[in-house]
Amino acid sequence: MNRKSEAISPGSTVRATIVQPALAKYRIPVFRELASRAGIDLHVVYGETPGLNNVDPDGFRATPAKLRVRWLMGSKALYFPAQFWSANRRECDVLVLTWTPRYVLLLPSILRAHWGGIGVVLWGHGLSKSDRPFWRWCRDLLARRADCLLFYDQDTAQGYLDEGWPASRIGVAANAIDHTAIDAAREHWLSSPDRLAEFRRSHGLEGQRVLLFVSRLLPENRVDLLLEAAARVAERDPALRVVIIGAGDAQREALRRRARELGVERMTIFQDGLYNEEELAPWFLCADVFCYPENIGLSILHALWYGLPVVTSDRRECHNPEIAYLDEGVNGVCYRHGDAESLADTLAGLIDDRDRLAALSDGARRSVEGRVTVEKMVDGLEQTIRQAGNRRSKSK
Repeated sequence: MNRKSEAISPGSTVRATIVQPALAKYRIPVFRELASRAGIDLHVVYGETPGLNNVDPDGFRATPAKLRVRWLMGSKALYFPAQFWSANRRECDVLVLTWTPRYVLLLPSILRAHWGGIGVVLWGHGLSKSDRPFWRWCRDLLARRADCLLFYDQDTAQGYLDEGWPASRIGVAANAIDHTAIDAAREHWLSSPDRLAEFRRSHGLEGQRVLLFVSRLLPENRVDLLLEAAARVAERDPALRVVIIGAGDAQREALRRRARELGVERMTIFQDGLYNEEELAPWFLCADVFCYPENIGLSILHALWYGLPVVTSDRRECHNPEIAYLDEGVNGVCYRHGDAESLADTLAGLIDDRDRLAALSDGARRSVEGRVTVEKMVDGLEQTIRQAGNRRSKSK
């Protein structure tokens, strides 16, 4: 029998522990905003994930913990003891866990939390790009033992509602980024046109059509396809530059080799990962199109806040939930999945039609202003935390 806990009313304080695989920079504004909400006592526990740099907490309490990768029968398994020891009634009323069945302690952590009368929220995609029956079964097993499920996008949440899940167990915290730094850097550079013009000249971008990619350099992002498409576009319009910014030394070298093979090395600029918005801003402001061939995620919001049209694959299932922000013909355009020629035609059609490009640029910025904010994301997060606490308090 579960230990009974008191109901959590809308105005009462709820102690929430969120266990995350890393403390990424883009999550800091989200947790800071949540911690600032009246009646929320937040504690974040975080591990270390390869490829995601941890940053210092700012405005909330956080504790680092060990996260280990193990291999079981040829499959990657994640061993994160912090999930289990965080399920402690002395520490929290609601426990928010990452909804990934590869965590071997996830089910024991849920059961321990329920034994202690703690509400459980599973936060995640709710699906996988390569969904196998076994992992789908595991994900569903975990979901049915949680009090609430928290999704990154409304479409996936609606799919669960259509399957009969009660609305009281479904929440949405639509992914957002803090645009205040983007706005400040954008305004700073735009208010100094001579400085921006000098940046353009010094990097060989003056009078050029610029295609920009900014993200980690991962094979699944298919930056190689962008290079293949650029080679085709350059045959029609030699005034072309491709700018590729992102961390990943091995992949960058592979892309350099591919650029040489395609004959586009001289027109391609490679930069290591940039994380300071003041350094990123001029690249976005000098670009004509943001091209992310596949697997797009939060980067789409980065581009849209700069008013940069997005070009990406038309196969939505190859992307992350943030693809929901793409409104084709309004803030971006899709090309035929995996087809370099289609990507080249799409890019060439945009950079050759300045009126259309201007309309898409205007639509890009308008599509996120007032709509995609950290505050709205945290509204969904807070509501779901409170729902899970109340649901658990009513169980016996």
